[in-house]
Amino acid sequence: MTDTLDIQPGSIVRCRNRQWVVLPSENLDVVRLRSLSGNEEEITGIFRQLLEMNLEEISEAAFPLPLASQVKDHAAAQLLMDASRLLLRSGAGPFRCFARLSLSLRPYQVVPLLMALRLDTLRLLIADDVGIGKTIEAGLIAREFLDRGEVKRIAVLCPPHLCDQWQQEIKEKFHIDAVVIRSGTASKLERAVPNNEHIFSYYRHIIVSLDYAKAERRKASFITHCPDLVIVDEAHTCASGNNKSTSQQQRHQLIQDIAAKPDRNLILLTATPHSGIEEAFLSLLGLLKPEFEQLSLDSLSEEQRKTLAQHFIQRRRADVKLWLGDETPFPEREYTEVAYKLSKEYKSLFEDVYNFARGLVKDTTSEMSYAQRRGRYWSALALIRCVMSSPAAAITTLSKKGIRESGMSIGEDSPVMDEDLMSSYVYDPADKEQVVDAAPTIVVEQGQESYGDKEKRKLKEFVKAAEGLLFKKDSKLQACIDTVESLLKDGYNPILWCRYIATANYVAEALKQKFEKKKGEVRVIAITGELSEDEREIRLEELKTYSQRVLVATDCLSEGVNLQTHFNAVLHYDLPWNPNRLEQREGRIDRYGQPADKVKTFLLLGQDNPVDGAVMDVLVRKAVQIHKTLGITVPVPMDSTTVSEAVFKSLFDKVKDAVQLSLLDLLDNKESAIDLVHNSWDKAVEREKISRTRFAQRSIRPEEVQQELIDSDQILGSQADVQRFVKSACEKLNCSLIDKKKGKWLLPSIPAFLQSSLGEKPLSLTFAHPAPLGVEYIGRNHPLVEGLARHILEDALVNQDNPIAARCGYTVTDAVEKRTTLLLVRLRHLLKSTKNQTILAEECAVIGFTGAPSQPKWLEPKIASELLKQAQPVTDTPKALKQDEISELLEDINLLESDLEAFATERSQKLSQSHKRVRTITKEGAIQVKPQLPMDILGIFVLQPGKRKA
Repeated sequence: MTDTLDIQPGSIVRCRNRQWVVLPSENLDVVRLRSLSGNEEEITGIFRQLLEMNLEEISEAAFPLPLASQVKDHAAAQLLMDASRLLLRSGAGPFRCFARLSLSLRPYQVVPLLMALRLDTLRLLIADDVGIGKTIEAGLIAREFLDRGEVKRIAVLCPPHLCDQWQQEIKEKFHIDAVVIRSGTASKLERAVPNNEHIFSYYRHIIVSLDYAKAERRKASFITHCPDLVIVDEAHTCASGNNKSTSQQQRHQLIQDIAAKPDRNLILLTATPHSGIEEAFLSLLGLLKPEFEQLSLDSLSEEQRKTLAQHFIQRRRADVKLWLGDETPFPEREYTEVAYKLSKEYKSLFEDVYNFARGLVKDTTSEMSYAQRRGRYWSALALIRCVMSSPAAAITTLSKKGIRESGMSIGEDSPVMDEDLMSSYVYDPADKEQVVDAAPTIVVEQGQESYGDKEKRKLKEFVKAAEGLLFKKDSKLQACIDTVESLLKDGYNPILWCRYIATANYVAEALKQKFEKKKGEVRVIAITGELSEDEREIRLEELKTYSQRVLVATDCLSEGVNLQTHFNAVLHYDLPWNPNRLEQREGRIDRYGQPADKVKTFLLLGQDNPVDGAVMDVLVRKAVQIHKTLGITVPVPMDSTTVSEAVFKSLFDKVKDAVQLSLLDLLDNKESAIDLVHNSWDKAVEREKISRTRFAQRSIRPEEVQQELIDSDQILGSQADVQRFVKSACEKLNCSLIDKKKGKWLLPSIPAFLQSSLGEKPLSLTFAHPAPLGVEYIGRNHPLVEGLARHILEDALVNQDNPIAARCGYTVTDAVEKRTTLLLVRLRHLLKSTKNQTILAEECAVIGFTGAPSQPKWLEPKIASELLKQAQPVTDTPKALKQDEISELLEDINLLESDLEAFATERSQKLSQSHKRVRTITKEGAIQVKPQLPMDILGIFVLQPGKRKA
């Protein structure tokens, strides 16, 4: 029969002794089939050649009608309705992706999607503030474009330490399976790749380390096999400019080459789209459209502003906190400065190191090359910073001998100094892909090229002095321990940020000795750049299992890593010399999804520590004030070297008992180094205010977004529907939820059919987002919901004796005055776009009528749906009578055929209008919606008036 069968998407067929729904297929040689229940894990492909050879057979089939023997109570009918809706994955609404989301979407997060759909080729820079949800916004766009067939494959380019997080996020929230390709995973993945394929093309969706992809031996391959949608995270590390490192220029060149293909879709993500330097910002904009790089942002015409605003969105928390009447629960951030005084011994060491450093810069000779003089300058700065970080950092920096990085030794004849490398060890550059948290040994050694014997002996004396300060004579450490103890008592779980690996390990060891007295109470773990990405993940996952936890970390975790669900306080053990780094650190916990109402931030400040004083005065207090005023971070619009020299100059100015040292000769500008930084920063703040106004999204009205979210909930099921379904399903399966109050529930036992995905341990859950600590959020696509819905619907379709959910029902209720018949139906629609792509869309609906099937009087669909949800039985009826009533109704069901077809056509027309409404917003081409008949009758339910009704 196969040879004469026209196999259309949406039709029902029989194959391999089962019934299936035919799905659209990208490969015309393959027929794709999905089970009637909608279980996507059972999608099967049949080669047409096998059909032609009669090795497989496909025949026409019809969706089976319910059986009268399956009649049950009204609660079982409601259960079937919820299970059917919550299993839909190919939603019929204008946003295809909504059916596949496993998160509670905030309305403002839909705006970038609408912007993306307006563009002929997707080129978008999303620069929303830290913690608003740029990953969610990008994932939403990717999922929608995949479901529409606009793109076939996606790639995420990000720093290596974010690869696993991206993989987890898009898998859990958007049902996108991707492999991580970086140095540690590539070899294993390549072994599974056929000889005629390439790793970048073989896997459908890929997450690739930026630095792995930009390497000269891989860049050409990546560009050749690059997917048609590329998402670049931490895009500011790909900006170009005169002062950027070679590595950063290579990243910029990679993205530029990717963007050179006109139809390549590109999304750039960053909370810091510019470092304050306009040239760098324009280089990012130029990746979207080459002509953007030539713009003058201070003198844009209205037409240029409108064009740029189509590709660029930037919002503060204040812009989205209350949007469409929907309040996003961002936590309140509380700042505290924790002061301490140096011990007598520590102060003595600082003064010795300070005088030594001053001498390094002051006592230069004409015989020294410029590179050597700069080497001494950086060496002096590194000495002061590591000594004031911790005794451990001082010991590590000054004890190692002969460490050289390839090509980095600078002798007397070396004409250049790698300022960028030196800065990365001493300053805190926020525009590099990988953070350098190693001790600045190499920086000190560069200075040693011109050291004499006396200076080298001094370094040994510093090491000995630092060894005597460890732990008890380190008042900075003691102040930290006291603060952590107070936080733990108040129920907080803090992250301590350190500049150097040695400091982090030292602080972690001290905290372990103090707090890990009783096993299982408090766990302290250090995570630094000396660990691989896999090792960091393992340690972090271990730490999360403890009820009280302290994370000591270097800035290898400060960019992009989401830590808000398990930590709610920050202590800056080492103050960052870059205000961007301050915000990146705090943004790990102060973001959407933080369960705590308040997060605490502590700045550990040495009252008589001139290093901290200089950093606080030059950078930190000003950065904090800007953030409080504007609600955002504004980067210092200067290169790292200039800013660090301003801090250094302030440091020397603060030391009252030492000869003042001027470093102005190291600066090109005659203006004071500190004034130069602050004046430039103030101008950047003003520009930022203007920019926020200039690029505000005025073309997308909030009410347009709201209507689509309402329609989506009606088609797919709201969060309230999810909660009702899970509670009812678990009750039917004899594993009822236990109410733990305040929106928390306990699933005491996991049904056997769910244990492979959920495990066997009891599950603490909530239906509200964000979830409290240790409680799992249950959305419509959570494995619990999906597993329950699939089990219940499949059981209803095959179990003829005693199914969990009812395909038939007969209920005596006061909700109706006349006998009313409700039909739970599943409709399939074929959507055709202007690109002639065919997409199968599905929805469930409840329709109802009064009277006999021969002369039905149809209800409004909304009324019918509410009746199925809310009707309550007032008395019972013998089962035999129920079965007789249902049998009689089933015999006449064919009399409704023309009315059901009319309803399907009407519903397709309404869907077409809904698509048209959204496409008016997004400026897309028209779409045709055609019903695929006949619709599935999932359930038939009779509501009989109660005795009080006439």
